[in-house]
This record gives sequence, structure tokens and C-alpha cells, in this order.
Amino acid sequence: MDIKVGDKIIMKKPHPCGDNRFTVLRIGMDFKLRCMGCGHEIMAPRSKIEKRIKSIIV
Repeated sequence: MDIKVGDKIIMKKPHPCGDNRFTVLRIGMDFKLRCMGCGHEIMAPRSKIEKRIKSIIV
């Protein structure tokens, strides 16, 4: 998957705040994402995030 820092992604499942759009802050073994709804930052393993991505907004 070709994901870069700064890309906006839409996930299959929404964040608890109700928004499913995230901004990529860091990539590597883990992804650091910021929810575009509430601004909460999460870190999750690369494999988990890549499975849950619905689409990428460049």
C-alpha cells in the first residue's frame, strides 16, 4: 500500500466520536493517526491499519 505522511484515509470502522476520516502522522512498523473529527491521536500496528483502510484521499 502506498501511504505517505499527510495523506487522509477513510477507515471501514469509525472512531468512537463517529468520524471515520484520519490523517497519517507517522508510518513505519506502527501508524500514528489523528482523527479528523475530534483530534485524538492513536497508534496501531501497520498490519491492523492496512486491513481497515477503505480508501485514501491524497
